[in-house]
Order: sequence, then C-alpha cells, then structure tokens
Amino acid sequence: MCRAVELVAAGALDEGGEAALAARLGVSARHLRRMFVDQIGASPDQLARSRRAHFARRLLDDTDLAVSHVAFAAGFGSLRQFNRQMAFTFRATPRELRRRRRRADRLVADGGLALRVPLAEPVDFDRLLRRLAETAVPGLEALCATRYRRMVTLGPDPGVIEIGEGGRDHVLLIAHLPRLEGLIHVVDQVRRLVGGRSGYDPYEDAVRAIIARSVGPSAVSLHLSRVVRQYGTPVAGLQPFGLSHTFPLPAILARADLLAAGLDPTLAQALQDHAAHSEGQATAPSPTR
Repeated sequence: MCRAVELVAAGALDEGGEAALAARLGVSARHLRRMFVDQIGASPDQLARSRRAHFARRLLDDTDLAVSHVAFAAGFGSLRQFNRQMAFTFRATPRELRRRRRRADRLVADGGLALRVPLAEPVDFDRLLRRLAETAVPGLEALCATRYRRMVTLGPDPGVIEIGEGGRDHVLLIAHLPRLEGLIHVVDQVRRLVGGRSGYDPYEDAVRAIIARSVGPSAVSLHLSRVVRQYGTPVAGLQPFGLSHTFPLPAILARADLLAAGLDPTLAQALQDHAAHSEGQATAPSPTR
C-alpha cells in the first residue's frame, strides 16, 4: 500500500489511469481502489487530482506564469477542469489564490487535503478530544470544541493536521502538507493517535515517557512545551490555530543545551541520549536482502 501511495504522489497517474497503476502493482483496479479507500479514505484518482492541484498552487505562488500555462504545466487537460479542481481543493479560484501568494499563513490558508480515515474500532470523538486535551503541548498541539490540531513534519518540512469528527468508524483528517510523499505515514500515525494505544509517533512518545519518569505525568506538558518552544522549528502565521512550533527533530535535540530549557542534568542527558539513538536509526542504511 505504501508503494502505491508513493507512486501516485510521484505522478504515476499523470500518464496512465488507475488500471495501468494496478497492473504495475500486480493487482486489479478494483482491489487498488478498495485499498486506497480503506487505508486513506480517498481513491487513487482523487489523490492524483489533489497532487496536481497542490503543484499548481506552488506554481501560482512561485512563478509569474499565466494561469492558463499553470493549468497545463500541472497536468490538467482543460482550464475548466483546472478551475473546478482548484475551487474544490482550495475553495478559491486560481486568480484569487495568486493574489494571496506569500501570505504568512500559507500553510493552512487554502483548505488542505480532506481525507476520511477508517478506524479498526469505533471512536467516541468527545472522549478522544478530552484525552488529547489532557496531554496537549501548547504551540505543538491545540484543541477547540470540535477539532484537534497539531504540527507535524515530513522530513525537515513542517505541516499541520486537523482531526475532526466523522462517524463511529472513521475520523475526518485535513492535512496541510508541504508535499504528498509520506502521506500514508501521516495517515497511519493519525490512526495510531486516535486509537489511543500511544501518541503521534514512537520518537515523541519516548520523549514524553522520559520526561514523565523524571517529573511525573502531570508536569510533562509544561516541561515539554519549554523544549518545543526552545528547540522546535518556529512556523509563522499559525497563531490563530494555536500552533507555533514543530516537535524538535532528533538531530537538533541530540546537540541542544537542554539545561537552558530548565531541565535537570539527568533528564537532559536522557533526552539527548534518546535523540542521538533516534537520529542514528533514521540515518542507518537499510539491510540488503
């Protein structure tokens, strides 16, 4: 499944359709569509259209190409198709989007990619929000009455996810991402977070656990917020969403002066050791088979 999503994100449907991609992967087109809908809540074609729309959005931002040239450069077959998809994805016309370019809140200004994330077990969304509120780290996470938001990273690049109520067997995910490569991992981690077995990812979970052992569970958010604000990457324009920083990358935390964040030496060393280990795992070559 991961291979299939990465192929679509890389443009596999720009030249051929879902049937061609299915044949490339050795499955039927029907099975391919079912896998996509079951895993990320969107068909391959829907994901491909979103990819083209986001690529066009970057061209509108970063170049002075005429709108018609942007449409065809992004792979749309007609201006009508281009305008319809841009309005669906971003709730604005291409010309309106161009007038907004280089806004500080660019990351979340244009609607994001909406997905239906199926769940293995039913979820009580109100209870989920209460659970997430108990451990939320200011600047990294924020909640309102109907939605949970947090910063994420794809490699070194920041993104934002929003989780809203869908039904008992799914949640609605709005993903504001710098690119679609890695989308399947974001969806998997959302499913992990909603499932309640752990937090957003194993690296962050371990950092929380190390702090909890040192200062107690009730003080984790306070200490972690200091670490996030001091060593996470600041992202401008997200204050209305209650967000400001990404979670510190292992490479940064491993080399940071954590005493400056008010941590005691033993806790600071434990966090640096974990970050250095995580960095080593991320850069280690995969074993050959």
